[in-house]
Amino acid sequence: MSTLNSAMSKEQLYDWMVDMLHDMFEIDKADITPQANLYTDLDIDSIDAVDIVVKLNQLTGKRIQPDVFRSVRTVNDVVEVLAALLADEKA
Repeated sequence: MSTLNSAMSKEQLYDWMVDMLHDMFEIDKADITPQANLYTDLDIDSIDAVDIVVKLNQLTGKRIQPDVFRSVRTVNDVVEVLAALLADEKA
């Protein structure tokens, strides 16, 4: 899995998230939509959410604050968090 970088568009980040969720949790890619709720639609539990944060921290080289990730509900929310995190890289 490739590292994330600030040059990636939100569309590329979304595609990357779909691949990551599929690889980590064997979720059917067809079930992963921007509006899909991680917890109710994709059956991600709190342990899985921690695994996602750890993976994102590794791949971005940045630390996602737990309180930021607590507000995340949908796949698109994760993309928005990633985009904001990577935008900080440019600053």
